[in-house]
Amino acid sequence: MSEVQTITTEELKKKLEAGEDVLLVDVREDEEVAAGKIPAAKHIKMNDIPQSMGHFEKEKEYIFICRSGYRSERVCEYLQDQGYKVRNMVGGMLEWSGDVE
Repeated sequence: MSEVQTITTEELKKKLEAGEDVLLVDVREDEEVAAGKIPAAKHIKMNDIPQSMGHFEKEKEYIFICRSGYRSERVCEYLQDQGYKVRNMVGGMLEWSGDVE
């Protein structure tokens, strides 16, 4: 298994500020997302990922987000093993200093 690619919160913030088209998926639980998520992020709980595979396309890259970066890394490993292009936002929302909704 190859290592999961990562992106820092600052790198992601710069991409969003530059208007880059990034596909963000927040895998936290409902109550965590209710406290605030990155506006561009789609919310799909970690445990719902296996039955939500229809939302992902193998030719696109997805950045996964959770509270600290641990759960999103597990999701990245799972999807990467199935041939998807993924990145994990290291540090998660604990380190995010950009906008939230």
